[in-house]
Amino acid sequence: MFRYHCLNPIAAVGLDRFTEDYTRTEEIGEAEGILVRSASMHEMELPENLLAVARAGAGVNNIPLDKCAQKGIVVFNTPGANANGVKELVIAGMLLASRDIVGGINWVEANRADENIAKAAEKEKKRFAGTELQDKKLGIIGLGAIGVKVANVARHMGMEVYGYDPYVSVDAAWNLSRDVKHVLNVEEIYANCDMITIHVPLLDSTRGMIDQKALAQMKDGVILLNFARDLLVNEEDVLAGIGSGKVRRYVTDFPNTTTAGKEGCIVIPHLGASTEESEDNCAKMAVDEMMNYLENGNIINSVNYPGCDMGVCSQAGRVAIFHRNITNMISQFTACFGDGGINISDMTNKSRGEVAYTMMDLESPVTPEMVERLRAIDGVFRVRVVK
Repeated sequence: MFRYHCLNPIAAVGLDRFTEDYTRTEEIGEAEGILVRSASMHEMELPENLLAVARAGAGVNNIPLDKCAQKGIVVFNTPGANANGVKELVIAGMLLASRDIVGGINWVEANRADENIAKAAEKEKKRFAGTELQDKKLGIIGLGAIGVKVANVARHMGMEVYGYDPYVSVDAAWNLSRDVKHVLNVEEIYANCDMITIHVPLLDSTRGMIDQKALAQMKDGVILLNFARDLLVNEEDVLAGIGSGKVRRYVTDFPNTTTAGKEGCIVIPHLGASTEESEDNCAKMAVDEMMNYLENGNIINSVNYPGCDMGVCSQAGRVAIFHRNITNMISQFTACFGDGGINISDMTNKSRGEVAYTMMDLESPVTPEMVERLRAIDGVFRVRVVK
């Protein structure tokens, strides 16, 4: 029996996927699995028996990834589950930025008591006139699940789309419209595009990537959209760009005191994935990932350990070993089983940066003594008997 704990409300359609082998606990210290959305786990004392954390969403900056890795705790996210919801809001942001819809709505609200409002609107509406999206050039930085969807919709709307992603996956490439211009450096997007939308993860290499230097390379009157992470953009530089006329509008899904209420900024209260469908999809994917790992040891969509899938074990035993990515580890593991007279029928070893994951299917059940011997190997974080 596995126990799980929810740090945030998780859609029932996801929790209903748990079988009778799982039970929900309100005591976090009892849980082998934790489901989370936005709750911060950085100050949390992680239970010794905790095996997995599943984030019902894409971003994982609220989870201590390195700390979990060192304890052999696998952290999952749900890439693509909320992509359609975010895509639709990006398109809405493009429309809000190109035509002053917000300004027009606010004018109507302010003049709602005017009995001649319809006549007055005909005189005032020119203040809120804008431009159409058709034939405009859209630059997409990051061609993951969301970026590809935005690109394809933009093409159907008659936009000329430039895409930049040096690490675009095979799946993304197959799903991307052939009419998208895949450029080799981001400067091509800066120089050519009327609108630029960002869809990359927050890394040291991407933090503050939209700054004064990047803005200087862009067309005057560029529209910027940020539905990925607030820290990808140096917003003080963007405000200066709005003041100088370099930036026409800045649309962001991350409210803060820098941009809220500022001229030229359209600030949305983090609604990107806030749809019933997105929350349901994220919950279902998170639960499926957790169950597959807890029952089979398979790792799919982890952000701190490599992917590894050996299906369902048909042998007498399966053991999973979390360890440092250093030389001579596999030979030490196989020596332990050889000395114990246990034959290995199948195995896989995957690495990710400084950590690695080894899974072995055995023709005999692993003994407690064998587990302790594996744990004693220098560089091993955790040994888990899956079956």
